Amino acid sequence: MTTYITTPIYYVNAQPHLGHAYTTIVADTYSRFKRLCGEDVRFQTGTDEHGDKIVEAAERENVAPKEYVDRISTMFRDTWPLLDIVPDNFIRTTDPDHIATVRNILQRVYDNGDIYFDEYTGLYCRGCERFLTEKELVEGNCPDHQVPPKEIAEQNYFFRMSNYQQRLIDHIRGNPDFITPERYRNEVLSFLSEPLEDLCISRPKSRLKWGIELPFDDKFVTYVWFDALINYLTGLGYPEGSDYAAFWPVAEHLVAKDILKPHAIYWPTMLMAMGVPLYRKLHVHGYWNVDDTKMSKSIGNVVRPGLLVEEYGIDTLRYFVLREMSFGLASSFSSEAITGRRNADLANDLGNLYSRTMAMVYKYRGGEVPEPAESGEEDDVLSAAVKAMVPIYREAMAEFRFHQALQAVWDLIGTANKYIVVNEPWTLAKDETKAVRLESVLYNLLECLRIVALVLQPVMPATAAKMMEGLGLDGKSDTDRFLDPGGNWGGLAAGTALKPVEALFPRLDRKKKKESKKEKSTAPKEKVREPALIDEGLISFDTFAQLDLRVAEIVAAEPVKKSEKLLALTVRVPEERVIVAGIAEYYRPSELIGRQVIVVANLKPAKLMGVTSQGMILAAREQVSGKDRLVLSTVSDTVAVGSTVS
Repeated sequence: MTTYITTPIYYVNAQPHLGHAYTTIVADTYSRFKRLCGEDVRFQTGTDEHGDKIVEAAERENVAPKEYVDRISTMFRDTWPLLDIVPDNFIRTTDPDHIATVRNILQRVYDNGDIYFDEYTGLYCRGCERFLTEKELVEGNCPDHQVPPKEIAEQNYFFRMSNYQQRLIDHIRGNPDFITPERYRNEVLSFLSEPLEDLCISRPKSRLKWGIELPFDDKFVTYVWFDALINYLTGLGYPEGSDYAAFWPVAEHLVAKDILKPHAIYWPTMLMAMGVPLYRKLHVHGYWNVDDTKMSKSIGNVVRPGLLVEEYGIDTLRYFVLREMSFGLASSFSSEAITGRRNADLANDLGNLYSRTMAMVYKYRGGEVPEPAESGEEDDVLSAAVKAMVPIYREAMAEFRFHQALQAVWDLIGTANKYIVVNEPWTLAKDETKAVRLESVLYNLLECLRIVALVLQPVMPATAAKMMEGLGLDGKSDTDRFLDPGGNWGGLAAGTALKPVEALFPRLDRKKKKESKKEKSTAPKEKVREPALIDEGLISFDTFAQLDLRVAEIVAAEPVKKSEKLLALTVRVPEERVIVAGIAEYYRPSELIGRQVIVVANLKPAKLMGVTSQGMILAAREQVSGKDRLVLSTVSDTVAVGSTVS
């Protein structure tokens, strides 16, 4: 059995955020699950690096497009290890082999008569980098970017997508699992119920030079989607590579709903024109909101994966996003929600079961796995619960119902915690005649923990490895075993020596943590006498040290609506965030792009005129000839973005 799972290749006009992290965590989890079931797996991700928006982003930073895409692509590549994500291949659309493959495919489709030259007048959305139909508009605006598209007329090359409309409809109807969940399949069929227009697949170099040049006309570059989608083949060495022959027939694509149309309509029709079999499945998920509000750079609520890992830990984040989102629907991230999951599910349920069981085995049996007696009715409770859980887990994981798979695992954890309460090992330990019974109870709990670690390996690999280590098992050899549909019960050998490990998930008490930090930072140290002038407005060094002053770079600036004084500045610190500053009277937005400034990076967010500000920009103010003059604070030489000011 083989599996080929892909994420979309992420557009590098912005840094990685929670949405990118979720998609890639899902793909990594799915690939690990398939390996756990004994399959040969290939998992691919990467970056999409051509198009209008890349040029715009590079111009904002005053660098060449290649320099810009190299930097942002590296950010994506470097983010995945932070989340314990291990792809088999990371592809870039600027890779020479990808460029060659795209040009070969374009030439073939052109030679077959499915690409033609024509003049077209249409509604072009710069944000989408494509022409929109009147039907797609909402009150005259692009539904994704909330701005009206611009009508443009130009000569271009077009792909005869309409030739393959009925064939695509027949395939979707004949293969109910081709697009999942079902709501997105129905959405695509609804779109295809209207005549399908041909697809503009070029851009004139007079308008855009950053792209793959058409092999049959050097005055044009390739439309970004006709370029990007082909990555799924390039990564397998298409057309001659052995990986292509082995993995393409089982290809499964994973995307967010905003790119449903390119993957469900453009891509299948392109494959038909190429004479390549269609991919096997398209899995579509919903959006992540933040505090019930859609993530947006303009309102400053974009969540960065690195900060989440720093605050909550890798496996807490992985567990949270998979447990919290019902695949296909929207879900909301908040600090309260992830802290709640951490404390209730991970600390109280899983962590408590693990620590109680291990402590009792150390106390009553010297830290060795006891010999189980013949199982009785009481012992069958846990083995039966495991055997009931595994098929539910396998089916749910295979169908991208991760929240249901984890619910099944947590039902087993709940049964195990109840098993401790019912059997009272501490009472059995007081009666020598109950020694055999005690050993069976402890063995069953340890074996249950082994199975839990096994099924959690795809979701929380570090936690699973820690649990296996504590159980005295070689994590690699055990987690490489196939996940037997029968449950794998009885795999823990008696006499195995346990190993002490730290608590899996200490509880997070954010209120106490903040209070403790405040007390620690403000409490006077022994034998240190505060200056006498402290009561005259001076602060201690410890108080000053609480400020996180950083060098930031302004990458975008725009006026705040209904305000004459405020500008919304997008800055890199090095992560991107929005800071609202009252400097509109002194600076035009265009003057600010590329400037390095000093910011207070740990200021509590505040909402100003409807825009959330995540920090403060420092400036000097003076009066010259009776007028205010304001100058932004900076450093005397260019330094790396995010450098500490001390």
